[in-house]
Amino acid sequence: MVTRKLKIRDLTLRDGQQSLFATRLSQGEIDKLLPYYENAGFYIMEVWGGAVPDSVMRYLDESPWDRLRIISKAMKGKSLLSALSRGRNLFGYVPYPNSVLEGFYKEAIDNGLNVMRIFDALNDIDNVRESIKLINELGGIADGAVCYTVDPKNEEPAEKPGFFSRLFGKKADEPKKIFTDEYFVEKAREMERLGAKIITLKDMAGLVTPSRAASIISKLKAALKVPVDFHTHCTPGYGLASSLMAILNGVDILDTNIWWFGGGSAAPAIELVYVFAKKLGVEVEANMEAVGQIRTHLLGARQSLAAFDLNKDKMPRNFDPLKDTLPAEVDALFDSAIAAAKAGDEAALLDACHKIEDYFGFPKPNEIVKNAEVPGGMYSNMVAQLKALGASDLLEDAMKLIPMVRRDAGLVPLVTPTSQIVGSQAVSVALDRKKGNPDYSNPSNQFISLVKGEYGHTPVPVDPAFREKITGSPEEKPYDVNSYKKPANPTLPEYGNVPLASNKEEELLLELLPTVANTFLRKRRAEEYAATEAAAPKAAADVKEDVVETMEPITGPTLKAPMGGRVIEIKVAPGEKVKKGQTVLVYEAMKMENDVTADADYTIKRIFVKPEDVVSTDEVLVEFE
Repeated sequence: MVTRKLKIRDLTLRDGQQSLFATRLSQGEIDKLLPYYENAGFYIMEVWGGAVPDSVMRYLDESPWDRLRIISKAMKGKSLLSALSRGRNLFGYVPYPNSVLEGFYKEAIDNGLNVMRIFDALNDIDNVRESIKLINELGGIADGAVCYTVDPKNEEPAEKPGFFSRLFGKKADEPKKIFTDEYFVEKAREMERLGAKIITLKDMAGLVTPSRAASIISKLKAALKVPVDFHTHCTPGYGLASSLMAILNGVDILDTNIWWFGGGSAAPAIELVYVFAKKLGVEVEANMEAVGQIRTHLLGARQSLAAFDLNKDKMPRNFDPLKDTLPAEVDALFDSAIAAAKAGDEAALLDACHKIEDYFGFPKPNEIVKNAEVPGGMYSNMVAQLKALGASDLLEDAMKLIPMVRRDAGLVPLVTPTSQIVGSQAVSVALDRKKGNPDYSNPSNQFISLVKGEYGHTPVPVDPAFREKITGSPEEKPYDVNSYKKPANPTLPEYGNVPLASNKEEELLLELLPTVANTFLRKRRAEEYAATEAAAPKAAADVKEDVVETMEPITGPTLKAPMGGRVIEIKVAPGEKVKKGQTVLVYEAMKMENDVTADADYTIKRIFVKPEDVVSTDEVLVEFE
């Protein structure tokens, strides 16, 4: 009898640390783990993409390209290395032209990347078409990810109907279900036809219930010729049970994390998956002894991240499935879960899996996220945004607005970047209502782009009247890649007239993550300049005493920040005449960009902020004459 095998994609070094520790795992900590990873036998290791390129520059002052190169060199080709990208958006919010896509994918593959998992937040096949083609042509493996989501719950009426109304009244028509099993299978078929060599059901919010995992995975296996991968999270409490269901229904590759980086808002731990697989007679294709060595050293890595660990006071108890004997009652829970899964008893399956996770000390299901049916990261972003605005009391109102904002925007799946766009807009609408303003009084630039059609085709068409309200036109207008402008690569006179980006990979960082890369690259040039140029001592005559200036009182009309944020770009100068509606500056609030416009024809008198300044709500930005 041929033993069925299960391939593993290890997420520890990318999605695991991103989900649990704000993507703060340093290269130094990763270097300690790589000698053990070399022999772990994982089919794929996800090590790059997602938030990694941004975070390693922004928070760790490290090069994303160095990270990829170092891991590739250490692995010596023994596991495939994968990254996550957002199709035509790559890691950002701008749809890039094919030339940028090709340049980025070529550089990534040349530096050791093997598999590029490509998804689109709208599941718009047109947005992944060119990426799949380019990855294949450049010698990589295109992994097409279909984003799982659910139809939003029906909004509750403002007033509940009375008894007789419920008894005799006409029942409202149920909205047509969009996100059926067939929806996901057809998206997967289209990706396979385009040349995807792996198809992933990407459940970024952990909302795939065990029953949906069984039905969708089995239908994908029947419909596709390429391997099927299942990616989920444990935040709402379905992850472990749904992974077991995926195994029972023939999934080829399962995404897992190693113990200290598993469970909670991350994917399930491979150690628990291994126990289930062994009982099922399924061979997990990984060297569990090497996994044990990684687990031992991973504890130190987690301890180094204590400042970002929301569960540091209640870490899981250590467990080695090769050496530790489970208590009889816990071992029986694994058997009960398998029996319930085979019988299709979802309630019993979830109960057994939750008891297993509770025994080992993994976080309990997040009921708020489960009931709201949103990604955990989206929820935590909304909490942080409202706290920063001093409006935490509006959280419940903002959460209730998510279904409305989703429907208005074309029923978009909630995955980066649409989860941030919808979540931030729900917060903004909640603030509008508190202030007595009409809904959508302050749409972010990204929300405007989404409704306009610049992100692609939404699962259902946007109402033209709503599009006109938000964008000024009822017509759908796709993003014109021909209008894309490559960010400037300025010469830096202060560092010897060198360019900000000194090579192709730095130019790509500047294109993909301009704000973060600008700061990161300036530091590199400053270091290089300091290493080659001796700082000339300043003559005493050049040293001037600081002059304390008294600011002239503000007497003219002003432009104030509608909410707290960070200034990104100033578009005017003192003395310049501006027209009503003209953009004066661009600022970032709640991770979204917003244009601040003049409310009348004015002449600019004074500008009180500069790029990168952080401003508070109602802070004066500009004074007019």
